Amino acid sequence: MDNTMITERVGNRIRELRSQTGLSQEKFALKIGMDRTYFASVELGKRNIALKNIEKIANGLGVTLSELFEGI
Repeated sequence: MDNTMITERVGNRIRELRSQTGLSQEKFALKIGMDRTYFASVELGKRNIALKNIEKIANGLGVTLSELFEGI
């Protein structure tokens, strides 16, 4: 699996979980203290996101890191 595939899969999983919260990208990014355009690029799989930001996202979604990566 190359880097593009994993970033896209992680982004898709994050989008899926965020959609379940009912929050827009903008509102979710604000909730976790992240720039909306940066967060949008994460969901699109265009960022190789740092672990500390992955943790922020998981916390904001109310899931564990293992739940975040479930099925990836």
